[in-house]
Amino acid sequence: MRAARGILFGLAVAFGAVLPAFAENTGLKRLGHPSDILGWEAVGRLDFSGGYCTGVLVAPDLVLTAAHCIYDTRSGAERSTDKMRFRAGYHDGRAVAEMKVIRAVADPDYRPRGGTGAENTRHDVALLQLEYAIPSTMAQPFNLHSGLAVGQRVSVVSYGRGRSEALSRQKECGLLRREAGLMAFDCDVTHGSSGAPVFVRESGRARILSLISAGRSADGKTISFGMELPEIVASLKYGLRGARSSGLTASAGAKRITVGTGAGGKPTVRRLGNSGGAKFVRAKGN
Repeated sequence: MRAARGILFGLAVAFGAVLPAFAENTGLKRLGHPSDILGWEAVGRLDFSGGYCTGVLVAPDLVLTAAHCIYDTRSGAERSTDKMRFRAGYHDGRAVAEMKVIRAVADPDYRPRGGTGAENTRHDVALLQLEYAIPSTMAQPFNLHSGLAVGQRVSVVSYGRGRSEALSRQKECGLLRREAGLMAFDCDVTHGSSGAPVFVRESGRARILSLISAGRSADGKTISFGMELPEIVASLKYGLRGARSSGLTASAGAKRITVGTGAGGKPTVRRLGNSGGAKFVRAKGN
C-alpha cells in the first residue's frame, strides 16, 4: 500500500500541471481522403453543442470516449444526448455513418469537479449507446488490449483543434510510464483529442490500449495521459445493459446514468442529479 501511494504521489505531481498539449512535428498524417481511413472508420468525431471530442466504437452501438466529454464546459451540467452525434470516420463534412447518442454511462469514480489529477484521470471513461447499431461492414469496432510493457510503441488516431475536419494518425509514439492504472505517452494531442483511442498492434489488428484524457506541454515536448480500460469498460457495459432493462434514457432533461455497487458486489444503475465542472474542454474541442 505504501509503495502504491508513492507511485500515485509521483503521478499526481506529474498530472498537476496538465495543460492543453501542443507538440512539435511528430509524424501526424491527415487521413482526409476516403481511402486513407480504411480500417479506421470506427474512430469518429463525437459532436455536441459547443464542441467535440474523439470517440471509438467498441461494439456496433457503443462508443468509448472520455468521461469529461459528457459535461458542458460552461455550466458544468451533463450534456443532453439530444444534441450528441457520433460521426464514424468523419472527414471533410462527410461520415461513414452518423448516429444519435441515446444513453451515457460514466465511471462512477470520475468526479466532474475533480480536476486533472491522477485519481480522476484514472476514471475518465464514458460509454455511449447509439440509437441504432452501425453495421460492421461500414465500421468495424475495435477490441480492447491489455498487458503492454513500458517502452513499446503505440499509435493515436484523433481529431483536434486545427485538424478537426479529418482524422489524424500518429503512427508511432511511446508508452513512457504505466503505473497504478495510469499511463503516460509521448503522443501528440490537443483540444479535441480527448477520448481518442491509443492503439497497439496484436496479430495484425489494432486494439485499444487506452484513451487520451489530457495532455501537457513542457520543454517543447508533449506528454499525454490515459488509463487502464478492461475492468472499467466491462463495468460500464453492465451498466448500460441495466439501463436498457430499466428503461432509463439520457435525453433532454434526463440525468446521466452511472454504475454503482450493490448487494453482493454487483453493479447497479442509478440516476444522478446535476453536477458541475469539466476538464480539457474548450468551445472548439476537448
